[in-house]
Amino acid sequence: MQPFVYEKADSVETAIAAASRHNTGDRPPQLAAAQFIAGGTNMSDYMKLGVMRPRHLIDINGMAGSRLRHIAVTDEGVRLGALVRMGEAEEHREIKARFPVVAESLKLAASGQIRNMASLGGNILQRTRCEYFRDASWPCNKRDPGSGCSALGGFNRAHAVLGTSDACIATYHGDFAQALIALDAVVDIEGPDGSRQIPFARLHRLPGDTPEIETDLAPDELIVAITIPAGPWTARSRYLKVRDRESYAFALASAAVALDMDGERVNEARIALGGVATVPWRSTAAEAALKGKVLDEDAASAAAEAAFADARPLEHNAFKVPLGRQTLIRALLEARDRKA
Repeated sequence: MQPFVYEKADSVETAIAAASRHNTGDRPPQLAAAQFIAGGTNMSDYMKLGVMRPRHLIDINGMAGSRLRHIAVTDEGVRLGALVRMGEAEEHREIKARFPVVAESLKLAASGQIRNMASLGGNILQRTRCEYFRDASWPCNKRDPGSGCSALGGFNRAHAVLGTSDACIATYHGDFAQALIALDAVVDIEGPDGSRQIPFARLHRLPGDTPEIETDLAPDELIVAITIPAGPWTARSRYLKVRDRESYAFALASAAVALDMDGERVNEARIALGGVATVPWRSTAAEAALKGKVLDEDAASAAAEAAFADARPLEHNAFKVPLGRQTLIRALLEARDRKA
C-alpha cells in the first residue's frame, strides 16, 4: 500500500471542497487522486492489493449525525441517507414490510459483520471482483486503460454475459443495486456546482471502449441519498440469489422482481438481473414479455428467454445463461405467490 494523506470531513461541503482541491486533473472518479471513504470495506481491500492508489482519503463518517444517516419511510416511498449502514436498512421494520426486495437484497449480501460496517452509498459504488482486475500483474482496461482485458482469453467463469464489450467483461457484483434499478430509485448527488438528481439507472455506465469510467459521477461529487418510490409492485417483490455457497459469496445469478398483479394477470413487472451483467441490469425485454399475461410457468419461461436473448457467453461462463433463466423463473413465481 502506498502512502496517503488521511483527512476527516465533518460536512458535505467540507468533503466536496477537499475532493475538489485534490482532484485537479480530468481523471475519472475511480482513478482520481482523492477518494471518499465511509465503511471502507471495498476501498481498503483494493488499496492493500495496490489496485487503487489514492493519495488522499477523505473520511466522511464525521457526518454521522447528519441527514446522510437517516431512514425515512412514507406512503410516497423510502429515502435512505448514503451513510446508512447496510445492516440498518436490512433490519428496518417498514422496509421489510413495504419493500421486501430491498431488505432481501441487503440481507443476502456479504456477511453480517460487513453489512454492519458498509454504507449504502459505498455499496452501490463497489468495484468489480474480477480476479484480473484485483491482481495488478495482469493487464486490465479498468485498472490501466488501454492495456487489454485478460479475462477475455482467460478463466472467465465469474464474468458477465450481458452488457459486455471487447474491452471489459467484468461483472458488477452488488445485490442492493438490483433492487434499486428494478424499483426506479433516484440518487441525490451534491458537488461543487450544487445538487442534482439522476435516476439510479443512469448512475453506472456500460464498459464500452472506456471501462475505466464506471459511473456518471465527477471525482468531487458525493452521493448523499437514495430515494425509492412506492408503487403497487413494491410489496409483492422478491430478491433471489444463486451462488456457489449460501454464505458470503457473490451471485452467479440473481433476480430482483416486483409485480403489480390483477388476480393472476400481470399489470406491470419490474425485473433486474445480477451476477450476469457488467452493470446493474434492468431487463425491459422480460418486463414487456410479461405485461398483460397470466403469470404461470410458461409466461415466466418466455420472460426468462427474453431476458437473455442478447447474452454473449464465453468459454467458462456459458452456464450463466440457463442458470440466469431458471433463477428469474423461480423469482417470478415466488413473487407471484407473495401476498401484496
